[in-house]
Amino acid sequence: MKNKKRSIWERLTGSVNIDEEENEESRKDSMAGNNGGKKDRKQDNNWIEEENEEAELAVDVYQTPTDIIVQTMVAGVKPEDLELSIARDIVTISGVREEHRNIDEGNYFTKELYWGKFSRTLSLPQEVEPEEVEATEKHGLLTIRLRKVDKDKTNNVKVKSI
Repeated sequence: MKNKKRSIWERLTGSVNIDEEENEESRKDSMAGNNGGKKDRKQDNNWIEEENEEAELAVDVYQTPTDIIVQTMVAGVKPEDLELSIARDIVTISGVREEHRNIDEGNYFTKELYWGKFSRTLSLPQEVEPEEVEATEKHGLLTIRLRKVDKDKTNNVKVKSI
């Protein structure tokens, strides 16, 4: 598979993009001359990612007449564990979801929750004012409101004689 970051949903569920997986398998099998691109999934555990890798947040980005809004789920993360970096056309959200349980691995029936570092960098469709940002979290939903740069705005300045 390409070095593409998987979304936090893909990490949580262990899912893979079927089209990408089939294309990759077809390429590998055609090079190796295997049985028509079919593979036993139990033998191929390459889709399981490293524990130390950062997860990528899933986001919604939309606009109002004056703002660009970014929303993402950060349930279980304290606001002080979140970091936002805002430039005129780029937003980076990063943080850590820490697990505070001491449960023996053998006692789990299912373990799908994602714990660890996560981040997401977005190129914005329009320039924003980095100083005019409002970030709020409610019930695990982080909402970032970014004020659009008003390129039509003008300012008349009076000249003073000194």
